[in-house]
Amino acid sequence: MNNGGAEAVVAPLGGPQPLEWKFSQVFGERTAGEEVQEVDIISAIEFDRNGDHLATGDRGGRLVLFERTDIRDHVGHRRDLEKMDYPINSHSEFRYKTEFQSHEPEFDYLKSLEIEEKINKVRWCQSANGALFLLSTNDKTIKFWKVQEKKVKKVCDMNVDSTKAMRNGPIVGSRISASSKQCIANGGCTSNDFSFPTGGFPSLHLPVVTSHETNLMARCRRIYAHAHDYHINSISNNSDGETFISADDLRINLWNLEISNQSFNIVDVKPANMEDLTEVITSAEFHSTQCNMLAYSSSRGSIRLIDMRQSALCDTHSKLFEEKEAPSSRSFFTEIIASISDIKFAKNGRHILSRDYMTLKLWDINMDSGPVATFQVHEYLRPKLCDLYENDSIFDKFECCLSGDGLRVATGSYSNLFRVFGCSEGSTEATTLEASKNPVRRQGQTSSRPSSTLGSLSGVVRRVKGADNLGVEANGNAFDFTTKLLHLAWHPTENSLACAASNSLYMYYA
Repeated sequence: MNNGGAEAVVAPLGGPQPLEWKFSQVFGERTAGEEVQEVDIISAIEFDRNGDHLATGDRGGRLVLFERTDIRDHVGHRRDLEKMDYPINSHSEFRYKTEFQSHEPEFDYLKSLEIEEKINKVRWCQSANGALFLLSTNDKTIKFWKVQEKKVKKVCDMNVDSTKAMRNGPIVGSRISASSKQCIANGGCTSNDFSFPTGGFPSLHLPVVTSHETNLMARCRRIYAHAHDYHINSISNNSDGETFISADDLRINLWNLEISNQSFNIVDVKPANMEDLTEVITSAEFHSTQCNMLAYSSSRGSIRLIDMRQSALCDTHSKLFEEKEAPSSRSFFTEIIASISDIKFAKNGRHILSRDYMTLKLWDINMDSGPVATFQVHEYLRPKLCDLYENDSIFDKFECCLSGDGLRVATGSYSNLFRVFGCSEGSTEATTLEASKNPVRRQGQTSSRPSSTLGSLSGVVRRVKGADNLGVEANGNAFDFTTKLLHLAWHPTENSLACAASNSLYMYYA
């Protein structure tokens, strides 16, 4: 029986083998002892739908775009390309494309409130006619950007001949006598003594407009402002390509990309009396394929799935996903660490990944009894929650992401570490990596109880313990809570990760 079980693990139907992650490239690497400017810290990161472009936003309000190095190098006729012998890269590499200032610091005079320029979220929209389109937002204002290459036109072959031109005078060769000029009432002069020389002016020719190099130009197409009383924490594109949502602590608004002066409030959790407020919206995301469905998370650890076809104001939810804490294990920090900081739909739309302070949870939208998998990210910090509360680290908002095939999930931690977990049936993958040129820190396997497949509707729930017994960093050092990896993104079609560690962007492949 044991041998049979061992063979089942190795069989193709079993869980996939853990990935071996390797360093690919880094942008903005800082040298030892170099001080990082606050405005240079990366605050948002996002791949586009095809994975050909990557965008990052920083606390200085700038957007920096990167593109794959192999999308333009091999442009040509298919017949010509087939004759060439290009080396096949095992992974995609990116290069700097352009950057521009998206937001500036503002001041709300009515509320005496400073609005910082920090980019909270950036989202790619559908490209068209070779142009790239993005949405970016700070705390109050959303902007719709178009990035396109423009040919720089210059006027050449001017009528300037230094050997024949006269300084501030008429063209050499023209016979205009001062005595023949007649002044008129408006100050002009008339002359009948002007004549072209025989054969014309050989040095006179029309200027020529030529196109030299091309420059990338970023233009703000729309500004969506004055729709949120509280700080915007999420924006999400709809699969219809025409609308998007923006969410703050108490409301979710629905926008049309082409209409910037009007939005529809579809979710409002603000009570009549603010003293009755028990939870706030922490994240919102459109369904990846169904344009009428979206989900939003709350500070109490719940996820609500809503269908916009039910009513104009989505006060009631279609499904509620939450995992109740056992009364015996409740503490002062229970509600704080239960707050969900990020949610993501899987590419197929069947699952939702959520991140709270201590765990990653994977939910099946057809099963609201509980998560199908729970991954402990840094359980060894639980005894230190009091210290984390005192230095405000317990309120850090970590993001999460899923692989394009839905077989793995990833999220960040402290000391610039990030975790990769396998979430398919039989997988025991739980990898700890560091955002550096030598990423491998700890590669472990998890012990888990029998679990359901992700496509199954059975109520079997598994709990993956990860590296709960670490307690300290893999090398034995204490964790550094000032260096935290909050933002990361998974390439939509490849096993490639982009991680933002302070002002540096690290990329890895497997």
